[in-house]
Amino acid sequence: MKLSVVILNYKVQYFLELCLSSVEAAISNIDAEIIVVDNNSEDGSCQMVKNLFPDVVLIENKRNDGFSKGNNIGVERAKGEFICILNPDTVVAEDTFLKLLDFSKDKDKLGIVGCKLIDGRGNFLPESKRKIPYVIASFKKLMGNPEDYYATHIQENEISKVEILVGAFMFLKKSVYQAIEGFDEDYFMYGEDIDISYKALKHGFENYYYGDTTIIHFKGESTLRDKNYARRFYGAMQIFYKKHFKKNVLFDLFVSFGISFVYFFRKQHVKKIKNVKRYVFISNQKSEQLNKALNIEVILRKDLQHIENESEVIFDANMLSYKEIITFMDTNTLDASITFKIWPKSSKFAIGSDDAISRGEVIRLA
Repeated sequence: MKLSVVILNYKVQYFLELCLSSVEAAISNIDAEIIVVDNNSEDGSCQMVKNLFPDVVLIENKRNDGFSKGNNIGVERAKGEFICILNPDTVVAEDTFLKLLDFSKDKDKLGIVGCKLIDGRGNFLPESKRKIPYVIASFKKLMGNPEDYYATHIQENEISKVEILVGAFMFLKKSVYQAIEGFDEDYFMYGEDIDISYKALKHGFENYYYGDTTIIHFKGESTLRDKNYARRFYGAMQIFYKKHFKKNVLFDLFVSFGISFVYFFRKQHVKKIKNVKRYVFISNQKSEQLNKALNIEVILRKDLQHIENESEVIFDANMLSYKEIITFMDTNTLDASITFKIWPKSSKFAIGSDDAISRGEVIRLA
């Protein structure tokens, strides 16, 4: 088998359904499998997978032991030469895996490959490509100056070697994953992607940022900014420093002070309130279900031209490919007031997320 796509799920049933729909389309011409590891969601996710995606390998954990352990369990079951660690709150293009498999053919020291990530509004996510988070760079980033933290010297659509990639999408050979001993289970959530990227470098592998394919990462689902987020994230960074850098008293004090300082004085994220004046349905036919669910007449368009400001665009994936949807969002130069939802193929809802700090919105159609 060529590829195993491993998706760790926790309480995101609707996003998982959208993700699986896009992944199924992306592996249609590849000898591949999909493995979903569920960390005791209790939200209907597992039953949805059984009902709608019977070919998916489903592993039902009886408790939530975190990101690292869950993915390690999935990879252990994987049969593919290559694996892709994928978040459930993502949407991939139909040619994403084909491109990465072709890119990987002639790389002798291939480590981890990442791609271009955009959020649910089409904004580029800078964590798609990062530098090694040395203490000073991390401290500056957490205080609002990310220049030395992100790999800003690499263009968004460029293909280049990079140091650190994001755990929402990691493509690598299973043999490499095993050689670097997978995700470190000392991390429950956050920091494990930095750790595994750095371990790959230390083992002599070369990591790559592949900006020629784009996926959506709604992000708010897997990085929810609740009151404990900062403490968990900075705690993970502390684990990373202790594991990989020379230890001394002054260094430990500096790290502890820096993490505590930023935790108490960090900038607070404020969710923006949107104003939707109209809904635009990109499809080849009207939907009475959509009109009824929104209690308003929805504007039907067959193309993506002339979208007015303060519109919410709903993409019909029964008509459009996921690549077309992603490309439009990625190249969208319209007013920032425009938001997006995706109606997955053969599903009974539309879903999206307007920012990277809160959970998405579901429009139920039945």
